[in-house]
Amino acid sequence: MSLPEPLSRLVERLQKLPGIGAKGAQRLAFHILRNPRDESELLCDAIRDVKELVTYCSTCNNITAVDPCVICTGPTRDPRIICVIEEPQNVMVVEKTREFRGMYHVLMGVLSPLHGVGPDDLKIKGLLERVGVGGVDEVILATSPTVEGEATALYLARLLKPLGVRVSRIAMGIPVGSDLEYADEVTMTRAMEGRRDL
Repeated sequence: MSLPEPLSRLVERLQKLPGIGAKGAQRLAFHILRNPRDESELLCDAIRDVKELVTYCSTCNNITAVDPCVICTGPTRDPRIICVIEEPQNVMVVEKTREFRGMYHVLMGVLSPLHGVGPDDLKIKGLLERVGVGGVDEVILATSPTVEGEATALYLARLLKPLGVRVSRIAMGIPVGSDLEYADEVTMTRAMEGRRDL
């Protein structure tokens, strides 16, 4: 049995979302169909509002409804420390710790020559301008421990060090609750390198 054209079109659109396959898209489409009309309209309004009202901060590139964002204008934030991350969703991960009180800079990706992503495709220029103005003591490179993340961190370190700023890298190692026997050599090496005194 083929689906009615509007439902088929909805399934096709939902499949374009990351992590949603054909079955998942079909389940979501039937869920939307079963729900009351006002629920579907609320979903449409939420999607429309995100596209119309959410933008990127002109200072740090984080997602925001006001520009500059609440972090960049926050009176309790320390402008002398900038944490460099790959994507806006990484800000939420760091913020959950409630430990970091500095500023952010979102690169909007990592260097990936295989995927055609070079330095000009990332938000590196804005970072160099922020540091070049002065007032920044430390830049923390918090890119992922992937080949691309490591390459991006090394590239940025080479650009930042001549500007007279301290450049640090987040420690990486064994996740809390994990067993040492499952750690690979690279993870174990990083854990040993990132160790600190107790």
